Amino acid sequence: MNVAVNIGTKVREAYRRIAEADRPEVWIALRSEEEVLADAEAVDARAAAGERLPLAGVLVAVKDNIDVAGLPTTAGSAAYSYEPAEDATSVARLRAAGAVILGKTNLDQFATGLVGTRSPFGAVRNAWRPDRISGGSSSGSAVAVALSFVDIALGTDTAGSGRVPAALNGLYGVKPTVGLIPTTGVVPACRSIDVVTVFARDLRLGRLAAEIMEGPDGVDPLARTAVAQPGLDAAPRVAIPTPEHLEGLAEGWADAFARAVERLAQAGVEIVEVDISPLLDAAQLLYGGAFVAERTAAVGDFIREHPELVGNDLDPTVAQIVLGGDSASAVEVFRDREKLERLGLEGARRLEGTVALLTPTTTWHPTLAEVAADPIGANSRMGRFTNFANLLDYASLAVPAGAVDGVPFGVMFTGPAFTDRRLAELGRLVADAPLDVLVVGAHLEGQPLNHQLVAAGGRFRARVRTAPSYRLHALPTVPPKPGLRRVDEGGTSIEGEVWTLPASGFGNFVAALPQPMAIGQVLLDDGTSVAGFLAEPVALEGTDDISSHGGWRAYLASRAE
Repeated sequence: MNVAVNIGTKVREAYRRIAEADRPEVWIALRSEEEVLADAEAVDARAAAGERLPLAGVLVAVKDNIDVAGLPTTAGSAAYSYEPAEDATSVARLRAAGAVILGKTNLDQFATGLVGTRSPFGAVRNAWRPDRISGGSSSGSAVAVALSFVDIALGTDTAGSGRVPAALNGLYGVKPTVGLIPTTGVVPACRSIDVVTVFARDLRLGRLAAEIMEGPDGVDPLARTAVAQPGLDAAPRVAIPTPEHLEGLAEGWADAFARAVERLAQAGVEIVEVDISPLLDAAQLLYGGAFVAERTAAVGDFIREHPELVGNDLDPTVAQIVLGGDSASAVEVFRDREKLERLGLEGARRLEGTVALLTPTTTWHPTLAEVAADPIGANSRMGRFTNFANLLDYASLAVPAGAVDGVPFGVMFTGPAFTDRRLAELGRLVADAPLDVLVVGAHLEGQPLNHQLVAAGGRFRARVRTAPSYRLHALPTVPPKPGLRRVDEGGTSIEGEVWTLPASGFGNFVAALPQPMAIGQVLLDDGTSVAGFLAEPVALEGTDDISSHGGWRAYLASRAE
C-alpha cells in the first residue's frame, strides 16, 4: 500500500476539518497544506527505501513553547517570538519516526495557567462545549486532538497542563516522569520540573509517541534514562482519596469518580482509601511558596523589560504570577524545599503498598465567563490533584472516564517515578467503560451515517422516545439530517435510538461531529436522561419544523410517499 496516498488523504481531511470547524484560536501557526503534503511524500519515500517508521503518517500538533524549525516560537507572546534554528529534541524524534507536523498551537502564555484563556491569540474554547474552557496551558494542543485535526499533540506540564486539558476534552494525557523526555528546545516555565507531554485519543499511540521521545540527548542536563519497573500484580492495590478530599467537585463528578473506582474494583484491583493531605499540601507550594521564583527566572526579565505590553501582548494575570517570584529570597526557597521533601516523604509513606493513586483529574469545568470573573481563583481550583506530581517526581496519566451532563469527565493515575507503563496498564482497565448516546436522525440504524457509530464500537441498545419537551427540524445538510432542540413549551416526544459505545470510541465519535451538531443531556419519556444529539439554535433558524411526524424515519417515509 502506498504510504503517501494514505498520508496525503489524512492531511487533506485534516485541513478540511480545520476549515469547517472554524476554530482559529486553536492555532498560532498553521503550516500550508502544500507544505505538509510535501512532508507526507518524503515520509513515503523513506518508507519505500526500507526505513522503519513506527509513526509513519501520524499527524502532530505542537504547543507553541516547543521549537519547530521553520515556525516561530512565541510561548503565547508575539513580542517574545523567535525563530528556532532546529527542532526541539522531542519534535525531532517524532519526525525521525515518520510523524508529520501540522503547526503550532495556542497556550496559556508562558505555560502559566490551567484554563486556556490567558493568551493574546484568543481564549481556546472547549472541543465539546464552546461556552466552557478548554483547560490549559496546553489548550490548543488538546482541542486539536479532540476535534480530530491531528492524531496526537505535544504539550508541556508543570502544574497539570498536560492532564487538565485532556480531562476537559475527553482525551488521554500522558505525563511522563520528569526528565524522561528532554526539554531541549522548550521555553521553560519551571525548568527543573517541566515535562513534555502527549495528548491522544488512543492510549497505545500516546504511549508509543512518549517512548519514542524518551532518553538523554546530551544537551539537557536534567534528562534521565528510564528505570525498568515490574508490571502489575494479579491483584494490585490502588489508593483513592478519603471522602473529605473529594469535597467541592462539580455536580455529578463524585458519582462519576465512584463509577470509575467501581470499574477498577471489578477488574480485580484492590481499592484502599488514603489520607493524601501531605500531597495536597505539597501542591500548594507550587504557586503559594517560593518555587514560583523559578517562573520568574525563566521569563521575568522579559516581562520587566516590557511593562508597556502588559494588558496588550502580555497577559496581566500571567505577568502578575511570574513577577510574584521577585519577592522570594534564597532562604525561603531552601525552607520551602525542606518542607516539600518532608511532605513528599510522608505522602510516599501513606501510599506505601499501593501501585498508584487514583483521583479525578481536576475538580470542575468552568465556563469562559466564570474564569473571566475570577481568573486566579478559578484557575487555582483546577490543580488540586495535579500540582504536586512534578514537584515530588511522580508520573501521571489522565484517562477519559465518560461524561457528566454532556461534558467529559476524566480520572488520573499518579505513581512514583518511572512507573509510566504501569500507569498505562491501569488506565486500560478503567477507560473503556460503556457510555450511552441517543441518536435521532442520520445515525439511526439503517441510515447513511450509522456506520460512524459502528466504527466507534457502538452497539444498538434500545429504541426510545424523548420526553414531550422537544422539537425536531430538518437541516439542509448532506446527507440530510435533523436537529433536535429542547423547548420550554409546545414540545412533543421524538423517536430515537440509544447506542452504547466504549468511552474511547465515544470521544472519537463526538470529536468528529460537524457543526451545528453537539452533545447534551436529553430527557427520555421514562424520566431518565442520556447524552444525545442536539443542534445549535442558530442553525435551526429558517428550517422546517418536522416535529409533527414524531421522528426522522416517519418524516422520511412521508416524503417518499
